Amino acid sequence: MKKRLRFLLAGCLACAALGGCARETSGGIPVTMYEVAHSVFYAPQYAAIELGYFKEEGIDLTLVNGAGADKVMTAMLAGDADIGFMGSEASIYTYAQGAEDYAVNFAQLTQRAGNFLVARQPDPDFSWQKLRGSRVLGGRAGGMPQMVFEYILKKNGIDPKADLTIDQSIQFGLTAAAFTSDQSDYTVEFEPFATGLELEGNGYVVASLGTDSGYVPYTAYCAKRSYLAMHPELIQKFTNALQKGMDYVNSHTAEEIAKTIQPQFAETPLENITKIVKRYQEQDTWKENLIFEKSSFELLENILEEAGELDERVPYEDLVTTKFAEQAVK
Repeated sequence: MKKRLRFLLAGCLACAALGGCARETSGGIPVTMYEVAHSVFYAPQYAAIELGYFKEEGIDLTLVNGAGADKVMTAMLAGDADIGFMGSEASIYTYAQGAEDYAVNFAQLTQRAGNFLVARQPDPDFSWQKLRGSRVLGGRAGGMPQMVFEYILKKNGIDPKADLTIDQSIQFGLTAAAFTSDQSDYTVEFEPFATGLELEGNGYVVASLGTDSGYVPYTAYCAKRSYLAMHPELIQKFTNALQKGMDYVNSHTAEEIAKTIQPQFAETPLENITKIVKRYQEQDTWKENLIFEKSSFELLENILEEAGELDERVPYEDLVTTKFAEQAVK
């Protein structure tokens, strides 16, 4: 795991270097949040933005696409981000490395993996056994997409190292483009890339990692321990806004949600957004509340251990606080 941890203290990343900044100017308290990716997968968050829930809570939100959990955590440790939104494995890595001002998770957004296995041709009779001997474009070692993929393979009796070839050399967010021109049999993609490949005729979704992995604490919000201690009221307001966004997506149709969050995805046709939202709804992606349960955290540690990324378990009580999420649903 030590090799996986080196990136976390590597330095700071400026917003200009990462791109994808979006600013909600409301005259409220400024908060900069780095997200792991900009995806319909995080619809409750974008609903909260577009419906003005953060403004109602007095928050002036700056949203930055960090393009990967490693980069988001680095930005937060460097002080460029007040809040980080990513897979919670990154907080476990920093804690295990011995960081004193480590990241604490205070709200869980998604309860299933948000990526899909895309094949070259439609395969209504797909089974995971078909991956034996294949070549797959995968994710970064130690990241949630790759670890959940390997977790599913092992559940199906497939050795990720011996039974297939997983190419992890492609940068995050670029695998869909690479799939159109290389010789891989499959690629693991988030939305809107999975749907994009289908619409272009360059690939076909044959399996949902979210469905086949079961409930997994895939993405959560965190802040440095010092920030939580200094700004508890602000974190509560932030969590309140998120809970309103969660309530919205859990009580509206895919069509209504798509219309609401469309400004966040201006280059994606509304019908495509609707299709993606419906796909995520059908696999029960979003929680009813933001409470990060201990059982979920322990499952995450199980996945990290199986992936060889965790040498020693870390305490749930240190890395998770539920008080803000509990108060948000009262």
